[in-house]
Amino acid sequence: MKCGYVALIGRPNVGKSTLLNNLLGRKVSIISDKPQTTRINILGIKTTPRGQIIFVDTPGIHRPLHKLNKRMMDFVEYTLETAELICLLIDATQSFGHGDAFVIDLLKKISTPKFLLINKIDLIKKESLLPLIDRYRELLEFKEIIPISALRGTNLPLLEEKIYEYLPESEKLYDDDSISVQSQKFLIAEIIREKILHHVRDELPYVTAVYVEHIDQESQASTLKTGELPQSSSPEKKITHIRATIFVEKENHRKIIIGRRGQMIKTIGMQARQELEFILGTKIFLELRVKVKEKWRDSPNLLDLIEQQ
Repeated sequence: MKCGYVALIGRPNVGKSTLLNNLLGRKVSIISDKPQTTRINILGIKTTPRGQIIFVDTPGIHRPLHKLNKRMMDFVEYTLETAELICLLIDATQSFGHGDAFVIDLLKKISTPKFLLINKIDLIKKESLLPLIDRYRELLEFKEIIPISALRGTNLPLLEEKIYEYLPESEKLYDDDSISVQSQKFLIAEIIREKILHHVRDELPYVTAVYVEHIDQESQASTLKTGELPQSSSPEKKITHIRATIFVEKENHRKIIIGRRGQMIKTIGMQARQELEFILGTKIFLELRVKVKEKWRDSPNLLDLIEQQ
């Protein structure tokens, strides 16, 4: 039996969350085309007859400008120090730049075994792959270099097989049916934030946070109108009431999130509700409000509140 932590690291928007979701066969980490979508470590647990792999989806590596970004990099550094294996993801469609050099310099300080995962190979010509491999091989020692497509699942079985070769012999750390350790509140907040990211641009993705204030579940029977009777032949359905606050830093941000005649917030709420009903298997009543909190990214109290929900 083998078991251990595997860090998924890389620059923002290289496909770490997509990889985690596809490795697990279900969604545990939100995805978007906006950098810095992942803000804290997301654990994804995969148990097989060979053992248990605990994947850690980390925030994209970048130079921090706010306390929020500093905390994001603290999560990355902690993961690098504690993981049994590090998987560096790079985007095969992007040229090597200062950000990539920053990541390589960071990894040179770590003795943990490393894999290089070249993602999005379905979007490049085959002849451009070998020069990319050669360049990274010269920069850092990698135990394995595996071209993958996180979106299409290319070479993911091979990746899993290679990971087990480098994990230590150990008993499982989580139950066989465990997939993630994030709370229900955190999942709900992230789904709402994902829908916001799909509809906003410019600086708004970076200045938006979601906090779930209240979750309450009641039977559908309690909401029936006078004179109506529940169907005795069918099980009693539940309605989950969720109240959440979307934090922004400026009044004009709040107006954008709400939209003209409330259309934007209505669309965000509808899309979040539909996905949450599918995930949680219950009817959802979702109440959203938007609140201005200047410089919340530098507020330790609010950052604690959001991270620990």
